[in-house]
Amino acid sequence: MKLKNKRKRPDYLKLKRKIFFQMLFIILASVFAVLLLRSLWRGNIGEWIVRFLEKTFLLDYEDAFKIYHYTFRNNLNIFIFITIIIFFLIFFRLSLSWFTKYFDEMNDSIDALIRGENKDIEMSPEMGFMENKLNALKQTLEIREHNAQQAEQRKNDLVMYLAHDIKTPLTSVIGYLSLLDEAPDMPIEQKAKYIGITLEKAYGLEKLINEFFEITRYNFQTITLEKETIDLYYMLVQMTDEFYPLLEPHGKKAVIHADENITIYGDPIKLARVFNNILKNAVAYSDDNSTIDISAEVQKHNIVISFKNTGKTIPKEKLTYIFEKFFRLDEARTTNTGGSGLGLAIAKEIITLHGGTISAESSNGVTVFNVALPIKQHEPEKA
Repeated sequence: MKLKNKRKRPDYLKLKRKIFFQMLFIILASVFAVLLLRSLWRGNIGEWIVRFLEKTFLLDYEDAFKIYHYTFRNNLNIFIFITIIIFFLIFFRLSLSWFTKYFDEMNDSIDALIRGENKDIEMSPEMGFMENKLNALKQTLEIREHNAQQAEQRKNDLVMYLAHDIKTPLTSVIGYLSLLDEAPDMPIEQKAKYIGITLEKAYGLEKLINEFFEITRYNFQTITLEKETIDLYYMLVQMTDEFYPLLEPHGKKAVIHADENITIYGDPIKLARVFNNILKNAVAYSDDNSTIDISAEVQKHNIVISFKNTGKTIPKEKLTYIFEKFFRLDEARTTNTGGSGLGLAIAKEIITLHGGTISAESSNGVTVFNVALPIKQHEPEKA
């Protein structure tokens, strides 16, 4: 059984010291006040009480003194104790008012966070630790709000681009179908040409509509994993075969460097989506007549799958945001590379749920995406 190391937090030292000295002051002030009162009691106060009894109740000096003696003087300790309690409560009440100012400061600081004020939060020196934490929280909230606004702006821009792009193929489809409808006796060669163009535009329209669905689905999607042992090599081979129609027209090819017996433990459908998104990105941004290298190897406790392609170097400032949702490398949409900007964001979320990491690096015309997944055995079945 491991013992937890209990260390005193240095954050509260100033506050503890202030409270300690405040309580010490209350006790000393109460004692001093009582001692002062006691010294006065034995002198002038005793005489004042006797004179007060003489004048008020019309007593002679001896009777008044006896009453003072038996009522007050013989019970002096009780009166002193009561006096100490009274003074202690008075000083404690004053001290409590001083102490509650810290709660007022915290309340005002939280209100400032809620209002989103631009100025830094300022508190008493002994509350410096709380001031630092609240200012750090304020900065974190500001960064998150800024990132959310940027993501929302990118999403709005993307939807606007998609809406604009949908009009172009739709107009072409309607135009060519109208020509075919108006000229039923059109020559077969010309008709076949128009049908081919219409079909191509319809496929492009379908792609854009799918992007609309992907954007909408992302905000409501909850990713759950169904893990099993996966033949990683076979998955990569199958994926490259599916991408052949996209690679071949541009003289590109994908080459796999991996052990044929390598396996991983995870959700096959979700991981296939991750690898497809990365390879799709590599195909879109790689040079014509180039090779995309796909490798998988065991490194310590992880299996690392890498996708390397040659093409335009991704700037560092863009590489930082490449895994954020709705972020696109292209400022303007193009037929070959236009996408919803969700592929890599979804890939990162899936890999994170698997307990892995995904990263990208780009320099000298070479871009590499690395996916690291933990090596994990079968999870024990529940009884």
